[in-house]
Amino acid sequence: MENLNDIITDMPVGRSADSAAQKPGGKSEKFNSTNIELLMDVTLRVTVELGRTRMQLARILELKNGSVVELDRLAGDPVDVFVNDRMVARGEVVVVDDKFGVRIIEMISTNSEKATS
Repeated sequence: MENLNDIITDMPVGRSADSAAQKPGGKSEKFNSTNIELLMDVTLRVTVELGRTRMQLARILELKNGSVVELDRLAGDPVDVFVNDRMVARGEVVVVDDKFGVRIIEMISTNSEKATS
């Protein structure tokens, strides 16, 4: 049986993200609005989390129509908005034409600092 280190070192090495963005002259291509247009049709999963709770299986099996599940947040607290399991914003629940929606009140930046709108 081969050693794991031998397998890893024998694998072909692809281009890195930095070298993929480089033009033949050595200058890197800037990401501009024309490039972002290529991504506009990509579908992402968006999840809005009202709150969380922990329950024993026996209690979950007792749930039925009309059961109330207590969450770890109060009514009116901001909800978390996730895109592909990464929190990107906080918002408040609104009702528009008998449907629920979320009004974004705070964007979360990628470097873990908050960016308010």
